[in-house]
Amino acid sequence: MIGVGRAKQNLNVVDRPLGKGKSEVSLSAFAFLFSELVQYNQGKVENIAELEHRLEEAGFGVGIRMLELLCHRDKANRRETRVLGILSFVHSTVWKSLFGKVADSLEKGTEHEDEYMISEKELLVNRFVSVPGGMGGFNCGTFVAGIVKGVLDGAGFPARVTAHFVAVEGQARPRTTILIKFAEEVVQRDARLA
Repeated sequence: MIGVGRAKQNLNVVDRPLGKGKSEVSLSAFAFLFSELVQYNQGKVENIAELEHRLEEAGFGVGIRMLELLCHRDKANRRETRVLGILSFVHSTVWKSLFGKVADSLEKGTEHEDEYMISEKELLVNRFVSVPGGMGGFNCGTFVAGIVKGVLDGAGFPARVTAHFVAVEGQARPRTTILIKFAEEVVQRDARLA
C-alpha cells in the first residue's frame, strides 16, 4: 500500500497553522455574501441611518476578531500604546489582511488634533453595490468603519469612526474616507507619552 503511514498532505483550513497564508476567499464569494448581508439588514430597517448602523455593528464584531487573529499571528505580540502606532497597524496590517493591499492614504485632520482619515479610492465593499434611487446617501463603507472601530476599541483606543464619500475631480465615483475621531482620554494619554 502506497502512502500508508504518511501524514496527509492537504489539510483542511481548520487544521492548518495560523501562518500568514494568502487569502482564502474569492472576490465573487465575498461580493455575494456581503450583498446578502446588506439585503438582509435592509429588510429589517426603516431608513438609511438604521441600515448603516446595523452594518457598522456587523463590522465591529469582525474588527474585534481581526485584532485578535492578527495579534495572535504576530510573533512579537507587542501592544501599541501610541495613536500613530495603532493607526499604522490599521492602515497597513489590518487593511492588507482584509483587502490584500495597504490603504491608499492615512492623513491627520487639519481642523482637529484628534481626527485622522484613512482614504481608499475604490473601497471593496462599495465596488459592486448599486444604490437604489431612494437611498442616494447610502454608504456600505460603514461596514469597514465598524471594522476599524472594533480594532481600535479592542486595542484600547476608543474612537468614533464614520465613513464618508468624498468627490474627486475628474472621477465618476467618489473615494471613501474613514474618519476616526479619538476619545478625549486617548488624546490625553497619547500627549503624556510624547
